[in-house]
Amino acid sequence: MSQMTFSSFRDNFLGSSAVWYKNTIIAFLIINPIIWFSGFHFVSGWVLIGQFIFTLAMALKCYPLQPGGLLALQAVALGMTSPEMVYHEIEANLKVILLLVFMVAGIHFMRDLLLFTFTKILIKVRNKTVLSFLFAFSGAVLSAFLDALTVTAVLISVGVGFYGVYHKVASGKRFNDDHDHSGDEGIHEHSRKDLDDFRNFLRSLIMHGAVGTALGGVCTLVGEPQNLLIAEKAGWQFMEFFWRMAPVTMPVFVAGLITCIVLESTGWFSYGGKLPTEVRSVLTQFDSEQESSRSGKDKAQLVIQAIAGLILVVSLALHVAEVGLIGLMIIVLLTAFNGVIEEHQIGHAFEEALPFTALLVVFFAVVAVIHELHLFQPVTDLVLAMSEDAQPLVMFIANGVLSMISDNVFVATVYINEMVAALDNGVISREHFDKMAIAINTGTNLPSVATPNGQAAFLFLLTSALAPLIRLSYMKMVFMALPYTIVLSIVGGLAIWLQF
Repeated sequence: MSQMTFSSFRDNFLGSSAVWYKNTIIAFLIINPIIWFSGFHFVSGWVLIGQFIFTLAMALKCYPLQPGGLLALQAVALGMTSPEMVYHEIEANLKVILLLVFMVAGIHFMRDLLLFTFTKILIKVRNKTVLSFLFAFSGAVLSAFLDALTVTAVLISVGVGFYGVYHKVASGKRFNDDHDHSGDEGIHEHSRKDLDDFRNFLRSLIMHGAVGTALGGVCTLVGEPQNLLIAEKAGWQFMEFFWRMAPVTMPVFVAGLITCIVLESTGWFSYGGKLPTEVRSVLTQFDSEQESSRSGKDKAQLVIQAIAGLILVVSLALHVAEVGLIGLMIIVLLTAFNGVIEEHQIGHAFEEALPFTALLVVFFAVVAVIHELHLFQPVTDLVLAMSEDAQPLVMFIANGVLSMISDNVFVATVYINEMVAALDNGVISREHFDKMAIAINTGTNLPSVATPNGQAAFLFLLTSALAPLIRLSYMKMVFMALPYTIVLSIVGGLAIWLQF
């Protein structure tokens, strides 16, 4: 029987994370009390923010909830903030938490309809440029009314599903046979090139769709979690949020779709991969078999999901209730009318959103530290000391740069709270506050496509089962996102400058 030693505890700490990463977090936890009790409270707060951003930037090494949570717990224990202040931040942002918990879970029960839609697009449209445009456009429209994370999950499901189908056939098996598509050992030699071409095809298609979720996600208050947070602080309802953002988001939307067409037409930045004829034949045959085996019950479920989707859009547009409660309504309708009555079936719907919801609460703990120590006051003062006309653009750039390396929800939370404080103190007018809120929302949503660190949907894609199958690495994603980053940032910045 092996003995429990110190190394046993060390190995368990942050699990399978790299040793250097574990040692770094331990060093953070040792340094923080030394700085704090030396009396450098302001410095200690900024060190904590830097450490927290580090955990977000290293999200692929370890999910930020654990290391970031340890830092937040230590901050409370040291007295940087209080449990009451953390609770106050959570209470003030309850609507965002309800959005993540219920809306994402609600859309989980609409996946069959979304998968059906994307599958038909992929099979029926033969022109790759048109297909890419439709994926980007569909991703944008769906993200505007659902949420980017859920739409990305659908794209991942479509990609994994079709990859698995062809991988199975290329290995000499039939559609109904069991198969492990994680390795290429069984692939027939004559199918290897088609498989590589199929990977290129899927990789570019999924990236267009993922960027599409950012194009649509910035437009409405349900597209991204920080949108609802900003709308809550500004007092904007669904349609008001849309119209206020439109002077910036609509030019960006058009520019993004044009970029999609240009990239596919030119093949720049690893785009333009075509679907091999043999692969299309296999996928079409598979879709026909699926269609013929779809029962009346299955078709009825699709109809119910379509009706629920219509109810969702109308409810959001008319703001019949808070967004999270509308999500709960969708859960009730879809589970009741589609026969999902077992507790464990419903529980699966909450698995995707709850880890990020927990991380969001940790965000709020760090935000409580920022408030308590007035850490961003100098930054805010510097921005507000500039000419009023330049402030929105500077705010857009500041949010954009920070969102490229950190999470955009965290960045938006910090800056919108600073603007609320400036408004309450009479430093800025209500009209100017609205302009700054628009700059914060677009600044955190658009340039953040640069890396998976900024966009939760991109990080979700990178850490999914699909990424290794289509050879989508961190640097590959950054490279393929680069043209979009440049175009969206420039067009968004110009729109802010010209509008305000």
